[in-house]
This record gives sequence, structure tokens and C-alpha cells, in this order.
Amino acid sequence: DVFSWGALVTGYSHHDEWVKALHLFEGMRENGIEPNRSTLLSLLKACGNVGALDKGREIHSMILKECLLEKNSIVGNALVDMYAKCGVLEKAQEVFNELPMLDVISWTALISGYTIHGHNEAALNCFSEMQDKGFSPNAVTFACTLKACGACGDIDKGEGIHAKVVRDGLLAKSSILGNALVDMYVKCGLLGKAQQVF
Repeated sequence: DVFSWGALVTGYSHHDEWVKALHLFEGMRENGIEPNRSTLLSLLKACGNVGALDKGREIHSMILKECLLEKNSIVGNALVDMYAKCGVLEKAQEVFNELPMLDVISWTALISGYTIHGHNEAALNCFSEMQDKGFSPNAVTFACTLKACGACGDIDKGEGIHAKVVRDGLLAKSSILGNALVDMYVKCGLLGKAQQVF
């Protein structure tokens, strides 16, 4: 049934066996079984991680048919993340704009997508807009934004984030943030600051 298929899909996704999870999706469809919400989340993650855009679009259609975007922000966030990872940033932004409820995960998925695909100015603009609208970044949001700062040499924004991270006590809790700060300072040519953070 849907639960046994879903458990297997989720298991493969959980262990980074993305292609196997997507093959199971085909098996589900061939057997007339429609995935439930948790299975759709695993499938979207698999699509994003292997760049299976056609499958992702198919799943998006299923989500729209079931009106899941209106009911569940987690599904919306996963959809933004899938399109962003696949490099279809216009579609990621479009889905993001249509979400009835945004949270830090929605914003981070979009910022990460822009950063991964080299749209660093767009990532920084998105980060500023996020804060303007009253959302507080988490460690992953900061790390993605620092990567964008390093890539485009925006040391002012990078140092501003560094100050906030220290003020909020996040640096001691996250090695991801520490690594992102070192990388940002190195890319901006401030090796002394990079050494200090290190």
C-alpha cells in the first residue's frame, strides 16, 4: 500500500540513494499508488539532489492537484528547494512568491539556490529582503549568504554578518558558520581575518 511504498522511498532518500527512490516512484505509479505527503517530500528531495527536473515537475503537478501548497508550508519549501537545486531559479522564485506562508526555511532554500548557481547579488538581495520582512536568519541562511559575499567580494555585508553571528552566539554552535566565515574572508583577500576566525 501507499505506506509500505512510502517507507521504502523515504528510507532510500534518507540514505542518499536518490536514484533508487525515484525508481520506486515509477513503481508506485505503475501499480496505481499515489504518494502521500511524506513520500512527496522525499521524492522532491531526491529530484533536487540528482537534478531530475522532469520528475520534479510531475510531482509539482500532483501537489497542485491535491492543493497541498495551501495546506502545508513544508511541501512548499521542498518545492522551492527542488527547483533551486535544479537551477530553475525563476520557477523557484515563482513558487516562493505563491506560498501562502513563508518561514526561514523558504527564504534559505531560495538564497541557497541563488548562491549555488552563482547569482550572488540576487542571493544578497534576497537576504536583505528577508530581514526587511522580519524573518531571522538561521545558521544555514548565514552560511549561504557568507558564501555569496565571498563570491562577489562584498566584505561589508560579510563583516556585518560576522558581527551578528558573534553577537547572537551562533559561531560557537556551528562549524558550518565558522567554515563559511573563513572561506568568505579568504575569498575577499583578508587572510589575517580568516586566520583569526580559524
